[in-house]
Amino acid sequence: VRLVESGGGLVQRGGSLKISCVVSGLTLTNSVIGWYRQAPGKERERVSGLEFDRGRVFYVPSVEGRFTMFTDRKSTVYLQMIDLKPEDTAVYYCAVDHRRTLNSLWTFHDWDHWGQGTQVTVSA
Repeated sequence: VRLVESGGGLVQRGGSLKISCVVSGLTLTNSVIGWYRQAPGKERERVSGLEFDRGRVFYVPSVEGRFTMFTDRKSTVYLQMIDLKPEDTAVYYCAVDHRRTLNSLWTFHDWDHWGQGTQVTVSA
């Protein structure tokens, strides 16, 4: 299984960016998928998660209404980000897991597979 993120870059405050994660080696619709981020000097934190079985997408409050997670239901997961803020600056990671719900993953973050990350920098 391989996850490859791309699309990161430098954007001004209030700008938009869409990052992608191409997943190979498993069937996306049999998994749960998540986006995480890690800012310098901080722990990795969850951003959003998608449960295919239940058709649900979750967002942490700090990105609710600004970030949208979606997939092509084949191999690619996207995170569309608008109204970006300097505090969104981080390395963004995607993760996939064979479990069907986010419950324990949201707490313990023990996903099966992680990507290598893509840097998003928001200037003030």
